[in-house]
Amino acid sequence: MHKVQAKTLDEYFNADPVRKSDLEALDALIRGTAPELRRWFYAGASDGKPGMRMSLIGYGAFQYEMKSGERVEWPIVSVALQKNYMTLYTSVFKDDAPIVDQYIGRLGELKAGINNFSFVRFDQLDRDAVAALVKDIGDTIQLDPIGSLRYSSYRIVSASARPSTA
Repeated sequence: MHKVQAKTLDEYFNADPVRKSDLEALDALIRGTAPELRRWFYAGASDGKPGMRMSLIGYGAFQYEMKSGERVEWPIVSVALQKNYMTLYTSVFKDDAPIVDQYIGRLGELKAGINNFSFVRFDQLDRDAVAALVKDIGDTIQLDPIGSLRYSSYRIVSASARPSTA
């Protein structure tokens, strides 16, 4: 796994000077389309703590509960720098299916997975399709903040446009 060495949002944006403008363009599109999903920096879970180890940019947040009872805060939408591409992830489901599935093939993505898509450069993406996806995510969360979120088999306990860690 590619690990971005950053401790703040600014450091994350500056971690890869070659892709900084692509990251900023996607960030502007997300923030302009779903301003209710507040941007924040997810530093990655500390050793011995539950959660993903990678750092990324988050938008909005929800908490899921581990079997141990510990709660983990995770972004509703997140963007991660990977070794050779960037990936947008979400945990939003609509009509009982991953919301990204409804947009695959229209985004201009390099590849897609379960509720995520990857790309190399922002200008490869269909901005209108990505904006439609982000708007759909925001609208879906507003309609059903808890029921529209899934993270593995964990129980979702809360959702907020404003993360508690920001």
